[in-house]
Amino acid sequence: MIAISGQEISKTYGYYQVLREVNLEVGCGECYALFGPNGAGKTTLLRILATLQRPTTGRFEILGRDGVKERDTVRATLLLLAHGCHLYEDLNAWENVQFALALRGLSLAQRQVKAVLDRVAIGAFADMKVRFFSAGMKKRLALAKAMLAQPKVLLLDEPFSTLDKAGIEILKQFILETLARGGGVLMATHNQEKAAEVAKRAGVLSHGALKPVPLQDLKTHDFS
Repeated sequence: MIAISGQEISKTYGYYQVLREVNLEVGCGECYALFGPNGAGKTTLLRILATLQRPTTGRFEILGRDGVKERDTVRATLLLLAHGCHLYEDLNAWENVQFALALRGLSLAQRQVKAVLDRVAIGAFADMKVRFFSAGMKKRLALAKAMLAQPKVLLLDEPFSTLDKAGIEILKQFILETLARGGGVLMATHNQEKAAEVAKRAGVLSHGALKPVPLQDLKTHDFS
């Protein structure tokens, strides 16, 4: 089954065309790494696939569902881990997680939530307001929310940024677990070395167009 399918996706802001007829396919159980310089359109493509923006032209499907016509159904199956963590800073870590789960119609036992917070090494700070968290702690909390949601399709925008070595390893294991249960992962990143450890295919966005990249080139090619 195909997790993500995009056909001739274009996006234009005024006179500026960010994406030019992008075709993309990510299978279930597959991680696709997306590269490109700043401003190439990586985040725009992820936001379109997350149903946060509409393409100017073209169409896309998530697990066989039309991303525009069946937006609410699609949203229930995916999760975007954005470059910004999008947390409520006046809530503590525990409250942020509970609120995020409630929005998805999920209610998990306290022990399940605690186990994941401990796994990302912020369980000891569960009662601390997020405004006191470091950037890396915020990324770990956002990662905990994704782990608890267990999305079928995972969209990642610069997921390795702000994470230390241990945090990167936690994220890597979560990606591999998502793939093992048949999920699809699309990851926009500049970290070619880490992407090569989990990706099965890769592509580079340049001037709005997507071109495939051989996996063996990930650690040596300059995508900037």
